[in-house]
Amino acid sequence: MVQVDLITGFLGAGKTTFLRKYAAYLVAQGHNVCILENDFGAVNVDAMLVQDLLGERCEIETISGGCDCDTHQRRMRTKLISMAMRGFDRVLVEPSGIFDVDEFFDVLRDEPLDRWYRLGNVIAIVDALLPGTLSAQADYILASEAANAGAVVFSRSQLADAAQREAAQEHLNRALAACKCSRTFRPGELLTKPWDQWGSEDFAAIDRCGCRQASCEKLHFDEHRAFGSAYFLELGLSCQQLEQNIPALFTDPACGHVLRAKGFVQDENGWVELNATADGLTANAIPKGQEVLIVIGEGLEKERIEERLKG
Repeated sequence: MVQVDLITGFLGAGKTTFLRKYAAYLVAQGHNVCILENDFGAVNVDAMLVQDLLGERCEIETISGGCDCDTHQRRMRTKLISMAMRGFDRVLVEPSGIFDVDEFFDVLRDEPLDRWYRLGNVIAIVDALLPGTLSAQADYILASEAANAGAVVFSRSQLADAAQREAAQEHLNRALAACKCSRTFRPGELLTKPWDQWGSEDFAAIDRCGCRQASCEKLHFDEHRAFGSAYFLELGLSCQQLEQNIPALFTDPACGHVLRAKGFVQDENGWVELNATADGLTANAIPKGQEVLIVIGEGLEKERIEERLKG
């Protein structure tokens, strides 16, 4: 049977960065890996960020765009069926940051997938600089992503002090308690070692972390309605303009509650990946991109966002 690992995490937590490192480790161990990327926007930005992993032992499949739950499950099921025929021994699923993981478990239990796949590791990425408050829907997503995790890994732990890491863990536990989850995380249980310091033994431990069974009280809402995305193609703005104007999206209530902005822009030196949350913005050179910016959040006002982006 093909082992499936699920890598979860709320918007902007750093799932794709972790996935790149984990997939590279598995390929180095001789595994044949397929990555299934599920992005919320109409353009699958995250899939572009793992293109350099493509090779004889690593392929990528994508599911793009928000849609209703039933349609999304059919798309995921169809992808997994086609992938089962192609000789992979490991599949890594990176869902969007507003994905209800129950949907994933439901699909994996379906016939014939239950005869071809087995659940391996569930890895939850939690931002060590997690905001102090989120909406009830966002807290539910956060809790559901961590409830069944065999390992919960802090991202950006190198930027957070002990008090901030403790606050993030307390927030996670509050979110779990709010949905009457049977699980809680004790001090020291979350992995805080910065990823850049990880060696093969750290990834080997993650590769055997497995998953946990924990019950949650379901919050019935359609995440594709509660959360929205606005995407902008060929804005005609420079990298400098976007870096200067994107932070205002997170502070202007007229834009809605913006949770993340990500995309690509081309400057005189080539393509740049932009990734922003309320805590800051990063800009990194990449080999290939597409001129697009996707903004994800709650109650978004696209016209106001575009005004802000154009200054």
